[in-house]
Amino acid sequence: MDLKYVIPEVRETFGQLTFAGNFSETREGSGANRKVVSRTYDLYSDVQRADNIQVTIPVAAGEKNDTLEPFDRVQLINPRIAAVGYRIGEAAFVNYTCLADDFIKI
Repeated sequence: MDLKYVIPEVRETFGQLTFAGNFSETREGSGANRKVVSRTYDLYSDVQRADNIQVTIPVAAGEKNDTLEPFDRVQLINPRIAAVGYRIGEAAFVNYTCLADDFIKI
């Protein structure tokens, strides 16, 4: 079985999401050829209260800090969760990454 990602039940998993405003960029290439390929934003969840939800969207979705204010309610477009495994020494770990095509103000 080839597990690419999991499609979450958004309402049950995340509840109501609001924009937090923080983001980071992922770049590819080297030197003058480096370009932004995705942005990861923090969202607040009324269900997942321990931590912010970090959602990675492609750069083609646009810069969200230009169009959204902190605490604007948002909706994920085509969300999915991917498991990324790694090891440190003899121990194995998994990070779960939330990806989406975009998110929009509702």
